[in-house]
Amino acid sequence: MVSKTDDIPASVPKCKVNTLDLAEGETLDGKETTKASLKDPCVCGHSADTSVMNGGGAHNHLEESKQDGAGDTDGGEDSNEQEVIVIQDTGFTVKIQAPGTEPFDLQVSPQEMVQEIHQVLMDREDTCHRTCFSLQLDGNVLDNFAELKSIEGLQEGSLLKVVEEPYTVREARIHVRHIRDLLKSLDPSDAYNGVDCNSLSFLSVFTDGDLGDSGKRKKKGSELEQIDCTPPEHILPGSKERPLVPLQPQNKDWKPLQCLKVLTMSGWNPPPGNRKMHGDLLYLYMVTVEERHISITASTRGFYLNQSTTYTFNPKPANPSFLSHSLVELLSQISPAFKKNFTSLQKKRVQRHPFERIATPFQVYSWTAPMVDHAMDCVRAEDAYTSRLGYEEHIPGQTRDWNEELQTTRELARKNLPERLLRERAIFKVHSDFAAAATRGSMAVIDGNVMAINPGEETRMQMFIWNNIFFSLGFDVRDHYRELGGDAAAHAAPTNDLNGVRAYGAVDVEGLYTLGTVVVDYRGYRVTAQSIIPGILEREQEQSVIYGSIDFGKTVVSHGKYLDLLEKTSRPLKVQKHNVLNEKDEAVELCSSVECKGIIGNDGRHYILDLLRTFPPDLNFLPVEGEQLLPECLKQGFPRQHRHRLACLRQELIEAFVEHRYLLFMKMAALQLMQQKAHKDTTNGPLAHVATESQNGECLLEGKADVEDGISGLAQAKQLAESLAADDGSDPKSREVVLNACKAVGSISNTSFDIRFNPDIFSPGVRFPEDSVDDIQKQKQLLKDAAAFLVSCQIPSLIKDCLDHSALPMDGATLTEALHQRGINVRYLGNVLEFVNKTPAKAQLEHFYRIGISELITRCAKHIFKTYLQGVELSALSAAVSHFLNCFLSSFPDAVAHLPADELVSRRKNRKRRNRVPGGGDNTAWASLTPSELWKNIVSEAQSYYHFTLHCESADQVVEEYGLQKITLLREISIKAGIQILIKEYNFDSRHKPTFTEEDILNIFPVVKHVNPKASDAFHFFQSGQAKVQQGFLKEGCELINEALNLFNNVYGAMHVEICACLRLLARLNYIMGDHPEALSNQQKAVLMSERVLGIEHPNTIQEYMHLALYCFANGQLSTALKLLYRARYLMLLVCGEDHPEMALLDSNIGLVLHGVMEYDLSLRFLENALAINSKYHGPRSLKLALSHHLVARVYESKAEFRSALQHEKEGYTIYKNQVGEAHEKTKESSEYLKYLTQQAVALQRTMNEIYKNGSNASIMPLKFTAPSMASVLEQLNIINGIIFIPLSQKDLENLKAEVQRRQQLQESGKSMEELSEDSPLQLEDKIPMDINID
Repeated sequence: MVSKTDDIPASVPKCKVNTLDLAEGETLDGKETTKASLKDPCVCGHSADTSVMNGGGAHNHLEESKQDGAGDTDGGEDSNEQEVIVIQDTGFTVKIQAPGTEPFDLQVSPQEMVQEIHQVLMDREDTCHRTCFSLQLDGNVLDNFAELKSIEGLQEGSLLKVVEEPYTVREARIHVRHIRDLLKSLDPSDAYNGVDCNSLSFLSVFTDGDLGDSGKRKKKGSELEQIDCTPPEHILPGSKERPLVPLQPQNKDWKPLQCLKVLTMSGWNPPPGNRKMHGDLLYLYMVTVEERHISITASTRGFYLNQSTTYTFNPKPANPSFLSHSLVELLSQISPAFKKNFTSLQKKRVQRHPFERIATPFQVYSWTAPMVDHAMDCVRAEDAYTSRLGYEEHIPGQTRDWNEELQTTRELARKNLPERLLRERAIFKVHSDFAAAATRGSMAVIDGNVMAINPGEETRMQMFIWNNIFFSLGFDVRDHYRELGGDAAAHAAPTNDLNGVRAYGAVDVEGLYTLGTVVVDYRGYRVTAQSIIPGILEREQEQSVIYGSIDFGKTVVSHGKYLDLLEKTSRPLKVQKHNVLNEKDEAVELCSSVECKGIIGNDGRHYILDLLRTFPPDLNFLPVEGEQLLPECLKQGFPRQHRHRLACLRQELIEAFVEHRYLLFMKMAALQLMQQKAHKDTTNGPLAHVATESQNGECLLEGKADVEDGISGLAQAKQLAESLAADDGSDPKSREVVLNACKAVGSISNTSFDIRFNPDIFSPGVRFPEDSVDDIQKQKQLLKDAAAFLVSCQIPSLIKDCLDHSALPMDGATLTEALHQRGINVRYLGNVLEFVNKTPAKAQLEHFYRIGISELITRCAKHIFKTYLQGVELSALSAAVSHFLNCFLSSFPDAVAHLPADELVSRRKNRKRRNRVPGGGDNTAWASLTPSELWKNIVSEAQSYYHFTLHCESADQVVEEYGLQKITLLREISIKAGIQILIKEYNFDSRHKPTFTEEDILNIFPVVKHVNPKASDAFHFFQSGQAKVQQGFLKEGCELINEALNLFNNVYGAMHVEICACLRLLARLNYIMGDHPEALSNQQKAVLMSERVLGIEHPNTIQEYMHLALYCFANGQLSTALKLLYRARYLMLLVCGEDHPEMALLDSNIGLVLHGVMEYDLSLRFLENALAINSKYHGPRSLKLALSHHLVARVYESKAEFRSALQHEKEGYTIYKNQVGEAHEKTKESSEYLKYLTQQAVALQRTMNEIYKNGSNASIMPLKFTAPSMASVLEQLNIINGIIFIPLSQKDLENLKAEVQRRQQLQESGKSMEELSEDSPLQLEDKIPMDINID
């Protein structure tokens, strides 16, 4: 969000339209990241003027900030009109003729490059075996990098010929690589090993292939009879089993079809000179499935059999030589098995959904994997030999100049939409390549495969350069951080620095450059990887730094150009310009923290680095002599000593704090203006009162101050802003109003609202000039207020959001995200848990507390594991990791480490080698760890780091005390520490043997932090679309979201978290507008993408599965819907257990579907579980509970157990009556249903009596037993999932819009949404009938 520090008149804070909250998590701010269909043609024909400018207040802000930052002055509607048109160049069709195939049509767009047609051909089933060809139009070869629109004569219906070209060594290698990729295209081992951006996806196992097609094939009517609805035992409510194996169900496609036994480079490479002159490029060696050993020459003309054997070299062509341009054609002639299996393999490959095979932008690692047979693989072997040093994109001999690429992409033009898309795409691509290279390099450094640039120094101090990236280890080298906390500070600095890089990158000021930065945690070490400033290695640091300080403020220099550039970032980042004293006691002006260094590279660019103090310090964790915090902080035991002195506030907190102050400022000014208007005495009476309130950092929006009484909220504030703008500051009275309000909220300007922070306050070693004492005092107060705001506003608001279920963390990652979105650092976790403990509604926060405890424990364990691993040498790694996990989770009391036998024997030899491992130390010390010692350490770590007291001495006690699951703890620690374990059933509770053996540890992965470049225009479209949908303009909203999807695809390619959110919203809109097949198709993409980009059991993936099940049901695919719901339930049990509010929604869904297929007893088990959970987490008066009772009653009715049905429906009726009154339609419906049930019960009783009386010849009235209709089940499903359909007649639409406007007016006139909902506390259906915030 953009800051609210603009001068008052410029803007009014954004009013959130609360009418129809989209499902939370539907915003793109979260870390949800995914990509959309490869080539969705733009689906919108909307008029251009609705394009970007309808995002309302929030949107104009975004425009504003963009202009601030980017010098983008062409905002506004006109520019958008032409922009949208530019994108919608219509596609056209060309014919493609490849050798040996019929010509076929291909849809292309004018923006595409010729190269993209190459890619399509290399992926198509009938042309996939070709790599070395050119495309020709009328005999002219097309340039690979030309855009189609620039090619003369290329038009609708043109014929492009595929012409085979002669090979070079490079082309031959590419060909072999490509054939290898085709052979391994269904093999999941790359995904398990975390290479080449492959990752797992299991959706197709549950949908039996692609939903879209199979959906049409299945017979709808007869489907009821054949469904087997019984879930596996471990999925049923109340089951205590948590098996691990079902996490990765067996995919039948992965049974590999063997086409070749061996394909590898021959030992006869490279060809000798005389053969080179015959055109030999390289030699291959193969063994076919029929056990035929063959030697193949790759020559400029293609591939042929030669007469070499393993030990004799005879390069002459064999007879026949089977010369073919493609390896596949050659092998198909030699090996019948190859021909048959390759064809069926390609059929299967092409049938898979593209999203199952496209690479993700950043590598995703899986924490579990099966035992995969290790197969010979020439390409992987070759990659390992060359260590792929700069072997990027198979360009031997050239390494990429990362810094040049990263900075050049930033310099691309950005005046209009197409330019911006091109620029953002380039930035994103280079970033994801850089992150991959940096990760590979960091692992090579820690594994000891890279030579240090200072090999003489001890290992902790070594630095490395590999592939034009600079690597340093997270240790305190040369006591650089001694004053700040030594190694702990050196470990925290890189992530702080990365946050700084992220912040400056987002502001995106032209002319100011930051380094590519990636932070990698691997095998217990933290490595920082950075791109290299040209020329920095030739100079001493003292000479290069022309801005900032290299010794934490003892000597400081400044530079005019840097001040200009940084000035542009000071408003969005809230950094105040300030003076500090240098060693000669002269004042030096800075616009950043002193550590931020400015260096002009040899390329003339202005770089800033060391951004670790971009954001102000967090005083709650920084005790300062003689400074007292505010009472709210003191009350909670702050300030506390932290491990290091680099604790800063998060950017999200600064934003929230400033926004909070802005509202306060408006309200105070409005209050004074009203007093003036009423000719009251304008003394400072009420103002002084408000000022003291604000100083205490209390959350004023709760209506604590009397300000609320005199003012009807934001409507007044708006008028005030306008009147002040009109005055132009000439009216002394209004100037005084502003001055007073500015003083009260701590603004740095007296004429407008502007809050900024000085990041150097409380930095050791920084001194300020005498004349800025007042300023510094103000800044100190501001920091104290911000610290108090975090404790007294943000933490309570997080808990409030959890209570009303607008925040629903499910695991450690989503909990961390919820904290971070509100600007709360994870070091506050102990406090947050204490706060929950003291909350009266603690029972309704049990799920949150449990996740918090589990996060706290696994983080403490990770801290210990980090140092534990540093002392382990490579050969003992699996033994050490399994020993640690045994101590952490196993009930086996004396876990003994298995030292690898050879290590004990060759101790002498090891002595010499030991020095190579960074950190050194005794390499077998790890073996002496015991479970009780580890748990003691965890408890003391929790106390010292989080100031939280854990009551436990072993894994079993933790499970008992806090209701945790060992499997969940295993998942959390594995993900945090990068451990990959064998997927099998683990017995945690055996007291006779340890849970893990060293064979169970398969791999250690890096945990990578990097910047995520954003697609800004797409994001604006997305937000405008959301706003439209919230206002009830579904069609316009849908068009905007489609446009956003297009732009996201343009920037991110096909796979990205944000595309996932986009697809999910689109699917929801398709569904609401009645287009079920389209909803199904979009949601299927969203699920696949979530699995691939976030992980197969990420909470987001679980939600996507639930949405997909609903759309499947609506499309009549009942058995699929059930399978998907069972999968979601299994994943949820694994991730957080059964006791979670979201489980109630899931179980209601399952229960309803089972009711629909007449499995009444099963249905009841799930619905009654949902009832219990709803009653626990939503309280006895909640309308969700009433609905739950009603659903249970319906099933009892179907079973003809009317007494139970009546009992439940009465409960529901009572809730409705008390909550919404007798007259409400819900209450009426319920009372009707009660009457009906009573009649049924009476009729049943009569019949029974009749039977008792007259025996077998009783005349029995036939009873009506109703099997539920699918429509009624679907209706209930929609209700519980928060979707209500609008009968879209024109009149209804008008009423709907009028209602939306009424609510907005109400809201603006100060009647907050809370009050609205107090008048009509119907949480479910009384909101606008559409998308209800229920998920």
